[in-house]
Amino acid sequence: MTTTTSRTANRRTSKASAQTVLKPAANSGPDHDCPLCPRLASFRSDIREREPGWFNGPVPAFGSSDASLLIVGLAPGLQGANRTGRPFTGDYAGDLLYPTLLDYGFARGVYKARPDDGLELLDCRIGNAVHCVPPQNKPTPAEINTCRQFLIALFESMPRLRAIVALGRIAHDSTIKALGLRAVQAPFSHGAVHEAGHRRLYDSYHCSRYNTNTRVLTPEMFRSVFARVRADLDAG
Repeated sequence: MTTTTSRTANRRTSKASAQTVLKPAANSGPDHDCPLCPRLASFRSDIREREPGWFNGPVPAFGSSDASLLIVGLAPGLQGANRTGRPFTGDYAGDLLYPTLLDYGFARGVYKARPDDGLELLDCRIGNAVHCVPPQNKPTPAEINTCRQFLIALFESMPRLRAIVALGRIAHDSTIKALGLRAVQAPFSHGAVHEAGHRRLYDSYHCSRYNTNTRVLTPEMFRSVFARVRADLDAG
C-alpha cells in the first residue's frame, strides 16, 4: 500500500525532475506509444496520468552506434530510466554502473543521476532487453520475446560491436537468442565469457540494489567483468 508520505515524495521527485527528462528520440527502437505489449502499455498509461513530467515511454539506447561495447540490462526502472529517459539513470543500479564505466575509460564526465549531467559514453552503448518499465520490474516471457526484435535491431545498428555485457540472466537469455546461440552453448554465470562469432558475450549479475545488498554481487565482482572487457578490447 502506498502511504501519503511516499505519494508526496513521488510528487516532489516528479516536479524536481521535470526539467531534466530526455525527450523521446527518433529511430531508437519502439515508438514512444508502442502498443505491442498490452500490459506494459497499460502500466505506462497509468504512470503517465500520475507522473506526467516523467519520460514514461520505451527508453532508447544511450551512446553511439559506433561503439565497440554494448551493455544490455533488464528493463527501465520505474523511478530510474522510466523517469529520466536514460538507461540506468536515477536509480541505484546506475550508482554502481556509471562509476565503473568511468574507471575503465568507457565514460567521461561526472555522473549526477540526471540525463543533463553531461556524462558521455566512450566506445560504449547501453540498452535493455525490454524497453518499457514492467510492473514490479518483472517482464513476462511474452514481453521479453516481443521486445527482442528491437534488441536484434540494436545489434544490427552497431557495425563495430565486439563486446556485449549482459546484466543478469534475463538479459543474458534474450541476448543469446538474439545472437542465434543455444542456451547449452552459453550458460549464464557471473564472469563467464562466450564466443559469438566476431563478438564476445560477458556475463554479470545485475547491478541492482538487491544483489549488492545481499552480496550476490560486490563492486569488486562487477569491476572484474569490465576489467576483462577493457583488456580484451585493448588487445584487439
